[in-house]
Amino acid sequence: MAMGKRRRAGQDSLWVSHEDLPRSKGHPYYEALNQILRHFGFDDWVEEVCQRFYHAKLGRPSIAPGVYFRCLLVGYFEGIDSERGIAWRCADSLSLRQFLGLSLEENPPDHSSLSRTRRLIDLETHQRVFVWILKVLATQDLIKGKTVGLDATTLEANAALRSIVRRDTGEGYDAFLTGLAQASGIDTPTREDLAKIDKHRKNKGSNDDWEHPHDPDARITKLKDGRTHLAHKEEHAVDYAHGAVVAVTVQPADEGDTTTWRETTEEACQHLNVLKDDPLTQDHVHDEVFEEVVADKGYHSNQTMVDFEEIGIRSYVSEPDRGRRHWKGKAAARDAVYANRRRVRGQRGRALLRRRGELLERGFAHQLETGGMRRTHLRGHANILKRLLVHVGGFNLGLLMRHLVGIGKPRALQSARLAIFAAIWTCIGLVRPLWDLCRHLRLTARVFAHRPHLGLAV
Repeated sequence: MAMGKRRRAGQDSLWVSHEDLPRSKGHPYYEALNQILRHFGFDDWVEEVCQRFYHAKLGRPSIAPGVYFRCLLVGYFEGIDSERGIAWRCADSLSLRQFLGLSLEENPPDHSSLSRTRRLIDLETHQRVFVWILKVLATQDLIKGKTVGLDATTLEANAALRSIVRRDTGEGYDAFLTGLAQASGIDTPTREDLAKIDKHRKNKGSNDDWEHPHDPDARITKLKDGRTHLAHKEEHAVDYAHGAVVAVTVQPADEGDTTTWRETTEEACQHLNVLKDDPLTQDHVHDEVFEEVVADKGYHSNQTMVDFEEIGIRSYVSEPDRGRRHWKGKAAARDAVYANRRRVRGQRGRALLRRRGELLERGFAHQLETGGMRRTHLRGHANILKRLLVHVGGFNLGLLMRHLVGIGKPRALQSARLAIFAAIWTCIGLVRPLWDLCRHLRLTARVFAHRPHLGLAV
């Protein structure tokens, strides 16, 4: 066989036949996902919903809404954080072009078109797409809505701490320190002088005094890895039936869990009530949605327990160790806290709290770590929430795919092949010692049959 040689750069042919263009069979995961979206009429529905954002005649042809939302789904399934990276990945992959429904002559959308389309389509429409995905899951009995878990995490903002300015004067951080040094008597302060002045200054990173000029929604906070950075807060409401996320919100990172739960709970109740009132899904969800809430000790406070009691939600919230409590004049808070404590210590409460890691923490790992959204490339809560709604919608579709075909992500097919090979190898490893033992026993029996005196010696 002759060795093949790489063709050197030269002038390509002016005309290329359609039959000569490269083709791909397509990724089986994306083909199955396209069949699901086609079965439920996603493209026709989303084009009807987004029609009001486009002019009937004027302007150049835009990205089809179905292609735009599929591109954002690719960001989750491929673990790509930026829209520029999504555009590059779709341009390089023939299987992704088939998933987007593009022919070989069509160019995939570039990052500027994706950004423009995101700004064009409002937040409410992205939320409707998220609820549409919830309806698909509900038709497959993957959402019940009775028990909901709450949890939150931080997202690193697309903003640098060195660029923050004073809220009152708009002065930068170095200029502010220079003014403090000059006021203390140092006319021309050096970097060492500024560091000494800043070292022991109290509340030097207060969000009440500082903001980022290009992302006012970002807040100075400590991230999960211990670094202090500008960040946003993402909070999820997760259905305890199969781990589907029924609501996602983006809020200021400096607000505590005892404050942000109200907005997330309201969103979850609205979405679950839509599922309960829809004729297609009302028989699949619980009659009384959001009856129970499960959360960690960051959500525990007297007022939170009282609020849950007032709105009729049974709470299973871990209680931090606060020592001996004094309840004089706080009868309502005492009763609510004690009722929550009894439920947490019960058999059902312990079982619900044990599942938090499986249903809440693992969901964050899929969406942020392997999904690539721990750091945002967008600014402003509205823009970030638009991307997160479709990103988390991809996570919910992954649950549906795992339920239907056994695989939740396209990259899991590679690990599935490795798992099959490992299982076969393990079986071989278990059978081989037994096979060697049988061979040894047969050989021993044969020797004793021909030489009986050896058995007496033994």
